[in-house]
Amino acid sequence: MPNEYSIDLKSVIDELELEVLYTPLEPAAIKISNNDVNRPGLQFAGFYEYYDDTRIQVVGKAEFAFLDRYENDKRIELLDRLLSTKPPAFIVTSGIDPYSEIFEMVEKYDVPLLRGKATTSAFMAKLIAFLNIKLAPRITRHGVLIEVYGEGMLILGESGVGKSEAAIELVKRGHRLVADDAVEILRTSNITLVGSSPDNIRHFLELRGIGIINVRQLYGMGSVKVKEKIDMVVEMEIWNPEKTYDRMGVDDHYMSILGVKIPYLTIPVKPGRNLAIIMEVAAMNNRHKKMGYNAAQELLDSLGMNSEPSTTVTDWNY
Repeated sequence: MPNEYSIDLKSVIDELELEVLYTPLEPAAIKISNNDVNRPGLQFAGFYEYYDDTRIQVVGKAEFAFLDRYENDKRIELLDRLLSTKPPAFIVTSGIDPYSEIFEMVEKYDVPLLRGKATTSAFMAKLIAFLNIKLAPRITRHGVLIEVYGEGMLILGESGVGKSEAAIELVKRGHRLVADDAVEILRTSNITLVGSSPDNIRHFLELRGIGIINVRQLYGMGSVKVKEKIDMVVEMEIWNPEKTYDRMGVDDHYMSILGVKIPYLTIPVKPGRNLAIIMEVAAMNNRHKKMGYNAAQELLDSLGMNSEPSTTVTDWNY
């Protein structure tokens, strides 16, 4: 199961270039665990039915214009009700000077008060994008991730099947290594997975009989990449003569990773097969399919053979 992650408020302050007006603790000690952000206009109007107090609260010109309509006592009442929920941070945008009463209430309820210069919409877009990356559901799995013709290819298989050897051959052919052995996979949206390598083993690759090599040092900066979207999964397995492998490619096969379906292929391995070339063809064919072209379906149509493609989804549960 994916782990739940949190980041410290200092990371948010540094990334968004925020001014700290008040904080009850060191920002590094304050944790943010929710990637949703709230503009509390509905709360100022009295609607708290779906309010989530774990969200960062962002207040801009519209909210202040709404509060300016009220007398001081009523305004204090509205702000006090919101801040008494103790959100992880209260951020004022557009360089607005907060009411003096806000300073008193954030100290009373220990709520960090921050200020940004950007407009509210631009600020929230950047903040949400940042939180979505840092707090994305993630797992780390054994495999190799490499970019082939712009397609992020996640190579899986049992230890010793030849994943790293195929990867180094692809690097020699001009493609870029992202991760070897351990691939950290993040779900950055409901349809997108992004893979990267843990910092301590980035750019390193293990070749049995040779040992550990640094791909970046051997092949240059153009041979590696820090992260890449995962567009397809290729599983390598030792050729099993009793197993029937897909020879047409009409049917669609997917692997579900963190709830996201990714096109999935099984490539049998035996002496004499040039796996690097096969994987290059697999990457190009995957791009063709994404653009709406299926060579196998065209062949069947030209032969007058009507075949309804089926879809198979494999859950990644190992």
